[in-house]
Amino acid sequence: MCQPPDRQDKEASVSRTGFPRWHSRGYLPHFEGGSIPQFVTFRLADSLPKQRLMEWDEELRHWPAEKAATERRRRIEDYLDRGAGEALLRDSRVARLVEAALLYFDGQRYRVHAWVIMPSHVHVLFTPLEPWTLSSIVGSWKSFTAKQAGRLLNRRGAFWQEDYYDRFIRNRQHFTRAKEYIESNPVKAGLCAASADWEFGSAARVSQ
Repeated sequence: MCQPPDRQDKEASVSRTGFPRWHSRGYLPHFEGGSIPQFVTFRLADSLPKQRLMEWDEELRHWPAEKAATERRRRIEDYLDRGAGEALLRDSRVARLVEAALLYFDGQRYRVHAWVIMPSHVHVLFTPLEPWTLSSIVGSWKSFTAKQAGRLLNRRGAFWQEDYYDRFIRNRQHFTRAKEYIESNPVKAGLCAASADWEFGSAARVSQ
């Protein structure tokens, strides 16, 4: 497998200006917290139609903000678990290259605590290591794997949805819940009977 590119964008050195901070690329808000564990989800470009998101936003626009955000997130997670769209990550070759990219700089740019490659999306729990930031790490994963998957599948067009979801970990209990959610996601989605049965995830590695 080719080595992921040594991504040197502007946000790679943002830690020099001090943490924490919020930022946005015009879509979702992201929290740069330095060496704070982060629960990140990124998904395939066709995994969730924009029309469906617009319908949900309309339905929830009169809800209290916090309750609406929680419900929107729940609906998105449930929809992604159905594996809608082409679900290109069902292809073991694609899942394997994505997993390899996640683990390539483990211990150098970040520490990976848990991960799972689902048919239409990816969950990762990791801690950035300075000077590498949340956005530079996730951007590098997505850019590299999109190019490699495109070559592998001989396809063009967007591979990943433009943005990603992140939640910084507040405490030990939150960390444990996030790890359990990630590793049990294939079971929740009805893809296997036990977490360790899903090949492309940290639960399978622990059981070996």
